[in-house]
Amino acid sequence: MAFVSLEDEINRAGGALRMLRSTHAGAHPFPIPPQFTTWQDEQKSWQQTAVLFEMRHMTDVYFEGPDVRRLLSDVAVNSFATFGPMKAKQLVVANEAGQYVGDAILFGLGEAKVSLVGGTAAANWVSFQAERGGYDVAISRDENALVNKGRRLVFRYQVQGPRALDIVSAAHGAPLPRIKFFNIGAFDIAGIRVHALNHTMVGIPGQERTGLEIWGPVESGPQVLEALLAAGEQYGLRRGGAIAYSTTALESGWFGLVVPGIYAGDATEAYRRWLPAGGFEAGASLGGSFVSEDINDYVPTPYELGYANIVKFDHDFIGADALRRSKKEPHRRKVWLRWNREDVTRLLGDSLYGPEQDRPRYLQIPYAVYATYQYDAIMHGGRVVGISNRTGYTVNVGAWSSLCMIDEELAVDGTEVTVLWGDPQGPSLRPTVETAHALREIRAVVSTRPLA
Repeated sequence: MAFVSLEDEINRAGGALRMLRSTHAGAHPFPIPPQFTTWQDEQKSWQQTAVLFEMRHMTDVYFEGPDVRRLLSDVAVNSFATFGPMKAKQLVVANEAGQYVGDAILFGLGEAKVSLVGGTAAANWVSFQAERGGYDVAISRDENALVNKGRRLVFRYQVQGPRALDIVSAAHGAPLPRIKFFNIGAFDIAGIRVHALNHTMVGIPGQERTGLEIWGPVESGPQVLEALLAAGEQYGLRRGGAIAYSTTALESGWFGLVVPGIYAGDATEAYRRWLPAGGFEAGASLGGSFVSEDINDYVPTPYELGYANIVKFDHDFIGADALRRSKKEPHRRKVWLRWNREDVTRLLGDSLYGPEQDRPRYLQIPYAVYATYQYDAIMHGGRVVGISNRTGYTVNVGAWSSLCMIDEELAVDGTEVTVLWGDPQGPSLRPTVETAHALREIRAVVSTRPLA
């Protein structure tokens, strides 16, 4: 059977925007139970005790060989001056125009071996550059549980929250070795050697050592899980389900899924012809009230996603020249939006009980994202000033909220804006959106800091 590429699929659909708007995919799924206790209890646990998430939805892509470091330096916006074995960083990649392509967590597993863990967007881009550039690097993949046809190679658990270290120490049977923030350590749990990354996925942003990401050989996963759960009983550990996991980014501020700069332009055409039509990039969906005929209006730069501190010009990399120029130009900023309580309450009621001809799109509780790429328009003074991305409710915030990229001059605490909720194109293109609904304006207030 002939290979069918992402570019083929875009052409068949009549353009990238039509392809994304008509794809039937909803929000990105997580292959774990919806909840183990209740989603409210699980959300509360990462602030008050600790939560354990099983990370089967992540893909591990391994790069090994003498050119690994050169490859990473050539493609990533990050500095590698201090990177090495037993260290990690959030790797961000961009295209020649300085547009965001993807990000993932980079694990230093050896002098010439790393893994990229997370969604596949960044790893696919790095794999393409490795093959096209002739780097002496071998690539292997441990696909996530959604697409894996066999057995995964590793287990991966997150233990996050103020009692996380107490729990893991109890499972280890002794105080843990000191692991600096975004460094990797090794120790035993249930007689099994595991590795752990110290980082904060949920909990209290900016506070070190509130969580560990633990991994090891997949056959040992059940024993390690049993030991962690047993050790966590006295500390109020909760297992986290897919519903609660979906809302973690509302507190941490990680956008995660935004339209990457790969769907248009001559510079990325070879990449689109390399990507398969059956892959993530072709199957992703675009939803929300923000509508433009130019796909570039949907693609952010790393600066707009809050990655200004990650972009370093101590090396040459793809997109460096463009990012140097755009650094000095006005651009949108990452903020949090606290939605107006009365407006949200009215929206919920009207979506269920209002007149059918004026019924707004349903706001699913506690996570109302219904497309892979969620883009709702933010209005101020009668014009579009940004986009709202992930949206939902957590008990720790105690309000409906969303992540937002907003025009720089409006990224000020207390700025009042309006979220336009609904999908004017969705009903005509795919069945995952109500066939008829009214757009609704929801008042919201800007916060430059996490709401939790």
